[in-house]
Amino acid sequence: MGAEGEKEDGGLKGKALVLASLVEYQAGAVVSREIMRSKAGTVSVFAFDAGAGLSEHTAPFDALVQVLEGAVEIVIGGESVVAERGESVIMPPGVPHLLRAPQRFKMLLTLARGE
Repeated sequence: MGAEGEKEDGGLKGKALVLASLVEYQAGAVVSREIMRSKAGTVSVFAFDAGAGLSEHTAPFDALVQVLEGAVEIVIGGESVVAERGESVIMPPGVPHLLRAPQRFKMLLTLARGE
């Protein structure tokens, strides 16, 4: 345990959270904060400045993107999908994907490990 009153989980468990407030935008950057980790997967919050993105990559398990603010373009296996606030996109394992921020946006990313 860290400083007095600070928990190893960052003090997030057992509270009502405004997910978008857990990360702040930084000029020209992508900022992330992991908020949960277990054998089943991870949950992270991201903030992308306009024009920022993640280059093409793959994940070994399903990934769920939930847009909290703004809009994102996600290219999955060469097909473009635009998602806005309140929308979600499921990315299948092993399929190349990339993310582009046409405007500032925040997202919750859940990576769920398979069996």
